[in-house]
Amino acid sequence: MTARRRAALLAVPALCGLASCGIPATGVVEAGGPAGGVVPTVRVYFVADGKPAPVPRRAVTPIGAASAVEVLLQGPTAEEQAAGLKSLLPLTGADLPTAVPADPPATETPRTPATEAPRAAGAADFAKVTTRGDRVSIALSLPSAGALPDLAVTQLICTAAEAAEAANSGDDPVTVMVAGRDGRRLEGTAARCPAT
Repeated sequence: MTARRRAALLAVPALCGLASCGIPATGVVEAGGPAGGVVPTVRVYFVADGKPAPVPRRAVTPIGAASAVEVLLQGPTAEEQAAGLKSLLPLTGADLPTAVPADPPATETPRTPATEAPRAAGAADFAKVTTRGDRVSIALSLPSAGALPDLAVTQLICTAAEAAEAANSGDDPVTVMVAGRDGRRLEGTAARCPAT
């Protein structure tokens, strides 16, 4: 018997043993969507110990200023809250600050109150984000951006600026302008935001 024939005869039982090792044949197993590469993340800013604190979050939509602010307005998770993170931004309609009209002076005849009623809004209605080049505008449903604490405005500016810079991947810093319905503007860039 030749060596070649002997090798062929030994290979046949080995292949049969491997084929019958007890693993059943299966079809295609669905295990979710196709691999998409890197999962997009966005950094949102909450508050810890009276300072802005960046937190990475997974994003389900393309990263941009609007999607980042939307993630920010969802607030910190229960675990993040337990770790001391909080948001100074309204997270529900009940959290929205309302402007209380001042009473007229006693010597003045009362005027008819303004026809604009306080707006009941949820977090989705709280901020409208628009990006144009290296400028991001955040229009708040509040009467004035000044109704928010400075740290809350910083949360918005840092979150929107970093997301817009990541989306643009440009060298120019992004300026974020936050305004209420009165038109008063508060501006800032990512330069005032802590990296860690």
